[in-house]
Amino acid sequence: MADHLLTVTRTQGDNRALKEGEVIPAGFPLAFKEVPVLVDGFRRMVRELAYDVCEMALTTYLTAREHGVRFTALPVFLVRGFHHGAILVRKGSGITEPGDLAGTRVGVNRGYTVTTGVWARAILALEHGLDLDSVTWVLSGDEHVESYRPPRNVVPAEPGKDLVELLLAGELDAVVNVKTDSPDVVPLLAEPVEAGFTALRERGLYPINHLVVVKDEVLDAHPGAAKALFDAFAEAKRRYVEQLRAGVVETADDRMYSRVLAETGGADPLPYGIEPNRAVLELLADQALAQHILTKPVAVEALFAPATRDLVG
Repeated sequence: MADHLLTVTRTQGDNRALKEGEVIPAGFPLAFKEVPVLVDGFRRMVRELAYDVCEMALTTYLTAREHGVRFTALPVFLVRGFHHGAILVRKGSGITEPGDLAGTRVGVNRGYTVTTGVWARAILALEHGLDLDSVTWVLSGDEHVESYRPPRNVVPAEPGKDLVELLLAGELDAVVNVKTDSPDVVPLLAEPVEAGFTALRERGLYPINHLVVVKDEVLDAHPGAAKALFDAFAEAKRRYVEQLRAGVVETADDRMYSRVLAETGGADPLPYGIEPNRAVLELLADQALAQHILTKPVAVEALFAPATRDLVG
């Protein structure tokens, strides 16, 4: 039996049974550390290997893996979502469709490799034909993976400048993945929630945002850890999905996953494992390459701990 594995994961429906101690990985008890801003946990894991087990943004993981960071993912996909509403413009700006963004400046919350930004750009490119290289992407922060260097059309915002303020001032033509209550800022894509579910129904687009990584030192020392962790996360998620099927819906995430259940004829809205997610994983990996985040293609199987590659939960 291993010592407690120091673990960071934000409490949410699919891991609540783990966080509350109702489910414990066999032989590998977890000691949870609460990180109020989850992205700070991502950064510490990428830069310091600060935890044994950590929730991690998918594209951050792809970037870290290419840059040699010593952790490996489990095919446990804690967070999914739809990103058609992530692209915002100023009302009355004349930017009314994705093609209008060619040759413009678009703000991106935090770093270029942030997963929501990657998915939003993928939507613009794949569904609307925008040449992403024609846009200047303006970042409000830096990258979690310090050694990553973005392409030449990615630049930092002026220090101290807020992306929404720059948008309202006309210094940016759109922004991605920012929150604002301004009535003068609106989604670029009409009815973005319905657009997301249309993409799910018609093209099977169901983006993954977060997975789980484990420090290689732990996996090397404890060959049984990967499967035990996968099984425990899968059991916690199974209990959550049973609650959704029983009509227990309390949060915005619950409502979204419940609608996915309805739209897919009752299929698991949070499938774990490579095979049920192969298409979306391959799409994200392809987009990471096309968007100059990765420098070489990556096989999906190579992303995950060998002991988990055939598991489904």
